[in-house]
Amino acid sequence: MQVILGANGQIGEELGRELKRNYTSDIRIVGRKAKKINDTDEVFSADLSIKKQAVAAVQESETAYFTLGLPISSDLWERQFPIILKNVVDACKIHDTKLVFFDNTYMYPQDGRALTENTPFKPVGRKGKVRKKMAEMILEEVRLGKLKAVICRAPEFYGPGKTQSITNTLIFDNIRENKKLKIPLRDNKKRSLIWTPDASRATALIGNTPDAFGQTWHLPVDPAFPTYGELVALISGIYDKELKYAVVPKFAFKIGSLFNKRIKELLELLPRYEHDNIFDASKFKKRFPEFRVTTYREGIESIKNEQLSS
Repeated sequence: MQVILGANGQIGEELGRELKRNYTSDIRIVGRKAKKINDTDEVFSADLSIKKQAVAAVQESETAYFTLGLPISSDLWERQFPIILKNVVDACKIHDTKLVFFDNTYMYPQDGRALTENTPFKPVGRKGKVRKKMAEMILEEVRLGKLKAVICRAPEFYGPGKTQSITNTLIFDNIRENKKLKIPLRDNKKRSLIWTPDASRATALIGNTPDAFGQTWHLPVDPAFPTYGELVALISGIYDKELKYAVVPKFAFKIGSLFNKRIKELLELLPRYEHDNIFDASKFKKRFPEFRVTTYREGIESIKNEQLSS
């Protein structure tokens, strides 16, 4: 059995479908209000911040995927994420279950360097420090030989369905609502974005590749690395209309943060938009050369088609 811990978001749902398509029908869906993704899924409602429930959720499973997300709140992350992950790690150790940890890039330095699996952790802000702590918890358990695990790391998302990201919010949501597009800080810096279905497909692949464990993997991205200006030009061509955008300066975010809690929570993530953001996934490409990455054109066309049909 393979278990998805936190399966109600876009990554968890796509992961459930991919596991069913290509690997197994024996899938358990775990969440506070767990819902089936596939007809054959087993549903298990659990609060993973309670160790007893985490242990029960992982029982009899060969592999557990940690895709759980929390609302973007530093206070909540600091209180909940380390406890939840510790409970999951302990549960996996008790049941000899392999752990696939889906991670982000918040623990990395937010400057112009290209990011590889060997980039040192230098987080900016409270949320980055939490993600550093979580990643280091996994790495230490693996180093000590107490846990069989793998880290799957992804940059900022873009994609269909429930995909949540700054890019989806400021660009694709605004297209759907016929609003002017917004770009944070700079429109001339290269961006790394991952198509969410690709992130889930790659995570499923790694989770079912025995020799991938004990390592960190950057999940695959289209290596075009467009700037936001270039991305909007591509989107305009696909939508067959000239899309206008405004570059939102840092001071505007700071002013907005005085009145909007969500904007305040985003402030620590802004430095990444001042620099090129190159996410190097060459290790994955070398190990899995047959994996087909969705191009930006294909992804944007898919979002357009979804919007037209909704």
